[in-house]
Amino acid sequence: MCGICGIVYKDGGTPDRALLKKANDLLTHRGPDDEGFFTDGPAGLAMRRLAIIDLSTGHQPISSPDGRYTIVFNGEIYNFLELRAELSAAGVQFRTKTDTEVILALYERMGAGCVRRLRGMFAIAIWDKAEERLFLARDRIGKKPLVYTEQAGCLAFASELRSLFVWPGISRDIDPEAIDLYLSLQYIPSPKTIYRQVKKLEPGHTLTYHKGRAVIERYWDLPLGQAPLTADFETAKEMVASKLREAVRLRLISDVPLGAFLSGGIDSSIIVALMSEMSERPVKTFSIGFEEAEFSELHFAQEVARRYGCDHTEFVVKPEMADVLPKLAWHYGEPYADASALPSYYVARETRRFVTVALNGDGGDENFAGYIRYFAMKLARYFDALPGPGRAALQSAAEFLPEWRAPYSFNWRLKRFLRSALFTDLPKRHLKMVGYFSEEDKEGLYTQRFLARLGEGKGSAQGYLAQAFDACPQEDFVNRLLYVDFKTYLPECLMAKMDIAAMANSLEGRSPFLDHEFVEMVFRMPGDWKLKGLRGHKWLLKEAFRDKLPPRIFNRGKMGFGIPLGTWFRGPLKVYWEEHVLSSKALARDYFEPAALRQIWAEHQSGGRDHGYRLWALLMLELWHENC
Repeated sequence: MCGICGIVYKDGGTPDRALLKKANDLLTHRGPDDEGFFTDGPAGLAMRRLAIIDLSTGHQPISSPDGRYTIVFNGEIYNFLELRAELSAAGVQFRTKTDTEVILALYERMGAGCVRRLRGMFAIAIWDKAEERLFLARDRIGKKPLVYTEQAGCLAFASELRSLFVWPGISRDIDPEAIDLYLSLQYIPSPKTIYRQVKKLEPGHTLTYHKGRAVIERYWDLPLGQAPLTADFETAKEMVASKLREAVRLRLISDVPLGAFLSGGIDSSIIVALMSEMSERPVKTFSIGFEEAEFSELHFAQEVARRYGCDHTEFVVKPEMADVLPKLAWHYGEPYADASALPSYYVARETRRFVTVALNGDGGDENFAGYIRYFAMKLARYFDALPGPGRAALQSAAEFLPEWRAPYSFNWRLKRFLRSALFTDLPKRHLKMVGYFSEEDKEGLYTQRFLARLGEGKGSAQGYLAQAFDACPQEDFVNRLLYVDFKTYLPECLMAKMDIAAMANSLEGRSPFLDHEFVEMVFRMPGDWKLKGLRGHKWLLKEAFRDKLPPRIFNRGKMGFGIPLGTWFRGPLKVYWEEHVLSSKALARDYFEPAALRQIWAEHQSGGRDHGYRLWALLMLELWHENC
């Protein structure tokens, strides 16, 4: 697990080694154990290492025996021992015990196609000295980040944005469309970043830079249009249980201490149960909670920890801990508004005091339809046949309900559902359910000057989601919704959150539910086995592990990893928000009409509406400006 960066010039330039070191030093939190550098003509590569496997000989960069190829790599390859044995049988001699050298040997033989053999999470950069060719690759699901820019006569890449701007001539021009997308989605989706001329390499893609030209290719997608793997539910349960056990077992390979995040939900509880089966000593588990009982899951986590005899640690997040927000904004490198980034940071920080690797339950919801919105989208189809008067009545019902007092309350969910059910267009309906600022919310929010800069980019979030829906028109309905989340929310929001929260604390996170072989297998099972009828969230997963889950955990609904923002912004964070978002410096950025901001703020303070998550998005945008 590392941070990587580098640059290749196309017009005879050579990397300044001092600047390469400066770019690399900005990634020290991702790899505090070691550093390495390589320069060759127009190319420079660097890395920071968090030592997990092969502690003594895993130094990077690694070059091939003949010196032609050199690699820097961020991630873990869980099938590297199998690949190593295969390559050894073919005559390859290895000098280290690390997975990095296995990737390099595989690339020598297969070129870009080597990534299809890798089972794990990765961001890879390989320099071919003979051809003067740079190869970049990102893992299928998007666990590991990789950003790049092609400007100023070069291509520069890095694990995090700030390392790019060490190089002279790299533009920081902000993309107004990225801000509009951010307010809609809470994140900026690939390939965009907050900067016009900087991009994210999308998950499941490679980039080859040769003779001043970058070629991007997709090498992986979910198995669309394929027949179900089995028509028998009992067989499916066995397949799910067996494959997940294998994914957990592979992720227990480590030369350093490891543990698990335990929320007390279905997914993390199953991971801890399987780890306990495979471990000779109690599993170290770590949970995060809040003083506000309606937001805390600690009692559920405690029940699971007791059942499996875990060495359990808890941590409670309090509003004064928001002092860390400028630091969070710096680590994310661009605006990011998932408020659970705050507790995620703290649970990672506390976990790192005891272990270097932590398994988690990420991906369970996206594999098995765990979010309430899947139920809502399924139910909303019954409204599609309503005639005009019925649709008008639905709209009246939505507007008749009083404004919500708190996100995720029954009233809040019902009002959002009724408003979204009005639309028959799936991307629009989906956006209405997941969005932070709707297009209606934005009316009057932007200044005229910002609208002019934004131009036709306004409202592009719906088009972004439509691309994902259009890519899988023939899938069964539930699987189509899961596909959309695998292409949007999961990699762009959840994976970014976990990577940054963990790596900011030099902690490696591992996600068995996101093993690509497991993902492909589950995707080829009927959606109705995942969301049974209109009630059975995660039915297949829960039935496969019924004997592993305490009854209260088995029967509980989805809670979500929310934080009490509404209360905090009316209390301990009230002055903090005003001092930042309503400051003269913030208003001078000329994004938002001051009167519109003050109206949102006044509505929240009066208790008439709970704008907590919108206020958080506005705050994190301003903190990004101040700290990046």
